Amino acid sequence: MPRTLYVINPNSNTSVTAQLDAAVDPLRHAGGPDIRCVTLPSGPPGVETQAHVDEAALAVNAFAARHQADAAGFVVACFSDPGVAQLRERVAVPVLGISESAVLTALTLGHHFGVIAILPGSIPRHLRAWGAMGIAQRCAGEIAIGRGVSALADREATLAAMVDAGRRLRDERGAHVLVMGCAGMATFRTPLAEACGLPVVEPTQAAAAMALGRIQLGW
Repeated sequence: MPRTLYVINPNSNTSVTAQLDAAVDPLRHAGGPDIRCVTLPSGPPGVETQAHVDEAALAVNAFAARHQADAAGFVVACFSDPGVAQLRERVAVPVLGISESAVLTALTLGHHFGVIAILPGSIPRHLRAWGAMGIAQRCAGEIAIGRGVSALADREATLAAMVDAGRRLRDERGAHVLVMGCAGMATFRTPLAEACGLPVVEPTQAAAAMALGRIQLGW
């Protein structure tokens, strides 16, 4: 039986992959599938444009094609969910995108969710996704912190920007739950929740938890 859940980082930033690995570590347990976080070295430093998303979709599916024989499932760890629909047509194992999984989880925690995006240019892509999912009316709004993937390494500045965005989403937009709009930000989840007084969904954890549940249940 295939025993590896692959968590795919479609960008070439290995520090992001390390953050993904730390995010899913609480989900590792004896008897469960191995969770392996992988970097696609041919990808950009961060998936930040539609062109990046389109390239990443092909790279994600190429990786899955090489590893589907030993895969229990795949998590695509990019908030634009590149290649998820195509991959679901290709393989018979669970395929989860972190964006879709995060907002579905958020809807169980509050009526309106707010998203903390990294760059303003990513917001239109996210809004298209919420519209396609039929949940646009549940989105209180999105606020970008103006920091690319590489800039997230500055922990103090990133957390300050996220707290400001989270409080604005709470106070100005009426968000009941916050969603981190990028992979590899799990270390900010607890301090962000404490500063804003709201539940915070980390997307890679949400997707990996869903994938593990489906794998264990044989869905």
